[in-house]
Amino acid sequence: MAASLFLGTLVAAAWVGAGCATRPGLSWQRYEFERPQMGLPFRIVLYATDGQVATNAAEAAWKRIAELNSILSDYEEQSELSRLSRTAGSGRSVAIGPDLWRVLIRSEEMARASGGAFDVTVGPLVQLWRRARRQRVLPEPDRITAARAAVGWRRVELRPRTRSVRLVAPGMRLDLGGIAKGYALDEAFAVLRHQGVARALVSGGGDMVVGEAPPGERGWKVAVAPLDAPGAPPARTVWLRWASLCTSGDLFQHVEIGGVRYSHIIDPRTGVGLTDHSLVTVIARRGITADALATAASVLGPVAGIRLVERTPRAEALVVRSVESAGKLQFEMAETRGFRGWELRR
Repeated sequence: MAASLFLGTLVAAAWVGAGCATRPGLSWQRYEFERPQMGLPFRIVLYATDGQVATNAAEAAWKRIAELNSILSDYEEQSELSRLSRTAGSGRSVAIGPDLWRVLIRSEEMARASGGAFDVTVGPLVQLWRRARRQRVLPEPDRITAARAAVGWRRVELRPRTRSVRLVAPGMRLDLGGIAKGYALDEAFAVLRHQGVARALVSGGGDMVVGEAPPGERGWKVAVAPLDAPGAPPARTVWLRWASLCTSGDLFQHVEIGGVRYSHIIDPRTGVGLTDHSLVTVIARRGITADALATAASVLGPVAGIRLVERTPRAEALVVRSVESAGKLQFEMAETRGFRGWELRR
């Protein structure tokens, strides 16, 4: 999984932009708002007919994202997630709020669908590899073994009747870095819609959720950046409406030790950072789905990752990976049938 939602996320897509058009009876204006949230640069682009409406909608969205950070962050010691992690191994079942519950339910579904490639209990391993990147020294094998003893998605017991959770094993630590940002983007966009703004884009660290197209356009034109390697396949462009796009890869967070490049994305099944140099881009109806699928597909690799996305309704993906063979850099690329020319309607 990704090391964390709140520090450093791959910026692999960018909104290219669209002109502002006018429809009879309406004078659309484009508004942009930027603010650091969750330790990342967040951006809201929206079209409205009134500046005060635009400002109020953006402020409400920022408030919602900040609220979710206080719930889902694994960095904030007093977040709801951190408090839950501290109960690991106590035998207690802890009642949790609706936001954390929704994210954990979706996390369990994705863990099951991916055969454990997606696993929010990977926190103890993430801590080891954060230290490895800082010190540029591989974690000791016995420490990886000890951390793996506290990892396993089946050790999270979700009890729907009481909306409560029990973390079975001592030392468990939840890390929602591969799913919570997507949920936050969904929720921020939902706030904009509640405020009467549907022509909008909300992005955080390169991931995004978009609604209705800008005036006069068929969608939001988004450039999907290529893998950062010489000779990699060129950038792609997709048109999005009522959809989400999320990416996963090791572009910014990796460490080279002993001639091997280790990603910040940890395979929860082995306890080791991925050594594939890859970029996964997923488009889905909701950000929470695209975010989790991008992480899972990174761990699974191109073939199994694409299969997972194909089994997910209304989701598409592009996976690019560099492979060294006979001293030469080669590229493997896989994509779902519907990735090219994407346009998801309501």
